[in-house]
Amino acid sequence: MAIITISRGSYSRGKEVAEKLAQRLGYTCISRDILLEASDEFNIPEIKLIRALHDAPSVLERFRHGKERYVSYLRSALLQHAKQDRLVYHGLAGHYFLRGIPHVLKVRILADIEDRVAEEVKREGISPEKARYILQKDDEERRRWGIQVYGTDTWDSRLYDMVLNIKTLTVDDAVDILSGVVAKPRFQTTPRAQKIVDDLALATRVQATLAKIAPRLAVIADGGTVFIRNAEETSALSEEAIAEIQAMAARIEGVEKVQIDAAGGPPQSSHVNPFHNIG
Repeated sequence: MAIITISRGSYSRGKEVAEKLAQRLGYTCISRDILLEASDEFNIPEIKLIRALHDAPSVLERFRHGKERYVSYLRSALLQHAKQDRLVYHGLAGHYFLRGIPHVLKVRILADIEDRVAEEVKREGISPEKARYILQKDDEERRRWGIQVYGTDTWDSRLYDMVLNIKTLTVDDAVDILSGVVAKPRFQTTPRAQKIVDDLALATRVQATLAKIAPRLAVIADGGTVFIRNAEETSALSEEAIAEIQAMAARIEGVEKVQIDAAGGPPQSSHVNPFHNIG
């Protein structure tokens, strides 16, 4: 089976493509669900997560290490779904949150701006001028978010395996195309690919759990062994912090062993350090 991420703008019909594709394949379809799950699991008011995703990036900086914390919460929630496979995700930054997983089909859905304006006018009962302003503002905010929070430009076609324009193509055409592509051997889950997902899910669960006390930790997992490194370049972890991190990480389901590198800064050798190319 496979995982499909669909990046889209408002009124681009990407949500409709995602839902119809999931129905065709018998997959789970999620978007805002991860906001609710992250809110519940990490005891963060949902409104904070929504504002963190849709307001100006400076909102995150009102909270200490807000960017690292909220991104880790959302990525952890999504990866718990990814472990189960057979998933269509059409929320923000799927290509970012699920990076490193080999059987993910990354799709960008585009739509003609005039069609989008007409749809917003119909649904919201506003003037075409106001609808166009809102859509352009929303597109720019999402793009700015991708660059400032995730380090990627959501409009860069190189991030995706496919870019489909819902104009000449219909929603049903897109579903036909994607259901055919995802059946290819390249997007089937192998034991190796499943282990990658499981390890990422465990690592992000640990990272998100520790985010309130140490938001700048780098975490990777290999089976039940979790490697934790202090990513602060200016200071090392105290003995008290190490003990707290060790205890909290060890209580997380699936963690069998915890190894901590307390010194600040990047690793010195990629050949012996398990944190090479982390993230």
